[in-house]
Amino acid sequence: MKVKLQQERYTEKLVRVKPQEKRYTLLTDISRNRSCYVMVLPALLYTLVFGYLTLPYLISAFQKFDYRTGIFDSVWVGFKNFEFFFKSKNAVIVTRNTIRLNVLFITFVTIASVALAVYLNELKNRKFSKFFQSTYLFPHFLSWIVVSYIIFGLLSTNFGIVNKIFRFFNLKTINWYATAEPWTGILVIMRIWKTAGMQAVIFLAAIVGIDKQLYEAAVIDGAGRWKQITSITLPLIAPTVAIVTLLAIGRIMYADFGMIYAIIGDNGILYPTADVIDTYLFRTLRLLGNPAQAMAVGLYQAAVGFVLVYGSNWLVRKTFKEGALF
Repeated sequence: MKVKLQQERYTEKLVRVKPQEKRYTLLTDISRNRSCYVMVLPALLYTLVFGYLTLPYLISAFQKFDYRTGIFDSVWVGFKNFEFFFKSKNAVIVTRNTIRLNVLFITFVTIASVALAVYLNELKNRKFSKFFQSTYLFPHFLSWIVVSYIIFGLLSTNFGIVNKIFRFFNLKTINWYATAEPWTGILVIMRIWKTAGMQAVIFLAAIVGIDKQLYEAAVIDGAGRWKQITSITLPLIAPTVAIVTLLAIGRIMYADFGMIYAIIGDNGILYPTADVIDTYLFRTLRLLGNPAQAMAVGLYQAAVGFVLVYGSNWLVRKTFKEGALF
């Protein structure tokens, strides 16, 4: 009885004495994880300089910007810089092309990358799987300049491989660089070829993280490969697909300038289907040299992207909560 009473008193003392809580500060975390912070430092500086320190210059979209006086002493002109773009006869064309091409890019690249990730996961021969994955990753590391020469080698009117095949089968050749209509499909195909492999890596990582016991249970229940894919793999990677798609929607008003300008360049014949806001803005800035007009269009693109991200995220959160960004 005496021993039990001593144990109870000792327990009461332990409850009363609270251990001294250590304050875990940012400096403490940096000292413990120096190597991690050193690795993230370049990205942090890039975001700080080009993402935050440039924000005050947004005001130049409403000014007649003068390099000599800077943003604080330039003349205020209101929305005149926006009128330059919205009153242009090409504004509707380039806006339509930008949205249309990006919608096609997002749709078909996502479908192709998901299919590729599932296919790679289903391959049993790991050596062939690694070779196949490396083959699909290779185009991602090619410059769009290199890709433009590959396309020229395929579609050149006189010496292109495609027209040579047409001639071999006595088919009518096409002057590809003087015909605007096929270029929507050509750009989509090249986008899939160059980017689907890298995006497939993201989805493949999500597939690898799925609990293998789910597949084992499905096999016991008699489910075949296709049933496992449709009932386990695709539903469980759907949140990852939704997040990647939402991030892409946020930049739906920004075309891939490097891609479009490298392939199309200043070929005015192809502008009706291939000219986008970024290339139109670059040509205008190059000819007029007015950065305030460029800033106005950039602000317009950012505002539309902001609305689309929040609107799409709200819709996803209402219908598929697991796939929402926030």
